[in-house]
Amino acid sequence: MTALHLRGAVLPDGGERDLWVVNGRVRTTEVPGATTVLDGGYLIPGFVDAHCHVGIGPGGPVDLDTAAGQAEIDRDAGTLLIRDCGSPIDTTPLQERLDLPRIIRAGRHIARPRRYIRHLGVEIEPDDLPDQVARQAAAGDGWVKLVGDWIDREKGDLAPLWSDDVLAEAIRVAHDAGARVTAHVFGEDALPGLIEAGIDCIEHGTGLTPETTAEMARRGTALVPTLINIENFPGIAAGAERFPSYARHMLDLYENVTRTVAHAIEAGVPVYAGTDAGGGIAHGRIVDEVIALHRAGMSAEQAIAAGSWSARAWLGYSGLTEGAAADLLAFADDPREDLETLRNPALVVLRGRVVRQTVR
Repeated sequence: MTALHLRGAVLPDGGERDLWVVNGRVRTTEVPGATTVLDGGYLIPGFVDAHCHVGIGPGGPVDLDTAAGQAEIDRDAGTLLIRDCGSPIDTTPLQERLDLPRIIRAGRHIARPRRYIRHLGVEIEPDDLPDQVARQAAAGDGWVKLVGDWIDREKGDLAPLWSDDVLAEAIRVAHDAGARVTAHVFGEDALPGLIEAGIDCIEHGTGLTPETTAEMARRGTALVPTLINIENFPGIAAGAERFPSYARHMLDLYENVTRTVAHAIEAGVPVYAGTDAGGGIAHGRIVDEVIALHRAGMSAEQAIAAGSWSARAWLGYSGLTEGAAADLLAFADDPREDLETLRNPALVVLRGRVVRQTVR
């Protein structure tokens, strides 16, 4: 592989320096004979979509070729690392493709019968949760995805799927296997049990209260709020005429989400960017989510970090340091001054290969 040379201001510190790329790795000492592909601009580690579903389309599961196309759309938008938060198909063949983003898989969603979207998850009864968590921990790449709450049609509103005692046992099983656990949660009631059980991350988190937010901050429990997905809540409510309490609840969660996420940011909860692409959200929208986090209270630099270097560190990847994976983006202008700049990378390098280049 041809060695590459890049010079620019490297975020987050912003200092201008030279980097070289050799065999898919970043080098900080000169490599003779390297081809210069960038001389000026701003460099960041590639975007991370921390909540994405490669393998799910508007109608449910898709075939592997379609899933590969989804990953290509994300890559072309600058997403070079995906935490796939549950897929009904086996996407491990995509991990072998050098032209696609790196994918960290969480196996399949774990839900209860009639308490989640059909055909997406493994549906079990509560007593089987610890065993199923062990299976999904073995099948994934260090993450397990639970459905924490969903509409209970008998109650007519959101309700938790699992009791506190079975959650504690299931999360212990995952941790013993070296896996982290995350959970889909819209409402308020499921959060205390999940957090107390030691869950590692909450997805959406629209029902966070001051008490559960404070506890997440104390424990370091992460939040991926998927703000662009929450924009779908009014449509969900409009389609739920049979369940008026649920519809009102979803509208309340929607109307308060900016305040809820702002409070989490202020409290010090680790917050990362995830689009929830797949199904109702198109792939390739990571910049929309970064901008939404900025509107919710993050500084521009914090919002970029939530979709780049901070999210990478959380998932076990380094920034643009010696020996790090050479997955990076370059911009002609400082994206901290205008987040819209993030939509137009001048250079995309994935696994040490130039995927896209518009200027030198």
